[in-house]
Amino acid sequence: MTLPERIVVDASVALKWIIEEDGSAEAARLRSCNMAAPALLRIETANVLRTLAAKGAIDSASAADLFALLQDAPVTIVDADDALEARALELAVRLGHPVYDCVYLALAERTDRTLITADKRFLRALAGSAPVASALNLTDLQQD
Repeated sequence: MTLPERIVVDASVALKWIIEEDGSAEAARLRSCNMAAPALLRIETANVLRTLAAKGAIDSASAADLFALLQDAPVTIVDADDALEARALELAVRLGHPVYDCVYLALAERTDRTLITADKRFLRALAGSAPVASALNLTDLQQD
């Protein structure tokens, strides 16, 4: 599949840049796109790294190093404003899905970008609704 030029990535995608797992190759391909994400991306990814450290999967120094790699990723970070937060809430209520995921969707809608996610629960919620912004499953971006 041809990559969209302008995308919004969520934490489920960004984490695959630094933690090798299914979808990491597809996530790496996105780094050539014009990427944006809400500032929430860094908070969500930091929390996942903290959880991994708490479980002993990585040590605290590794968590800090991995987070630094994410901070250096070629993603334009967009601070949420009142309108973006309000739109995320509207979408969350409509989709029956958490607001924090809908912030990414609201940003994609606002900036006319395609949302790329590996979050299967979010994708299921989006599949059952009228589209508000273009969204793709990361695994659909596999090279032929």
